[in-house]
Amino acid sequence: MVETCDLVFALDSIPAIFAVTTKPFIIFTSNVFAILGLRSLYFVLAGAIGYFSYLKYGLSIVLIFIGFKMLVMDFIRVPIGVSLGVVAGIIASSIAWSIIAARLRRPGG
Repeated sequence: MVETCDLVFALDSIPAIFAVTTKPFIIFTSNVFAILGLRSLYFVLAGAIGYFSYLKYGLSIVLIFIGFKMLVMDFIRVPIGVSLGVVAGIIASSIAWSIIAARLRRPGG
């Protein structure tokens, strides 16, 4: 069952990789690596969400950004570096916000 989910998720991520590149080699290899390593990354992400309370919101904003970029890619050309910077910035800021919020919730913090 988990292997089937790995395969479905890897196939489902094909449109997302088109938001980053249109090179067939990168698309193929990213999906191969997604199938091979998705299960272990899922458990890392599941554990990280427990520590970083705002990470799930950051990941949802990343998905919204990628979806928006895919919708407007015929009209607006966003460079790959900008896209990766936005994604990294969103994830980093959601982790930072989670750390700040956890310190503020702590007694005496």
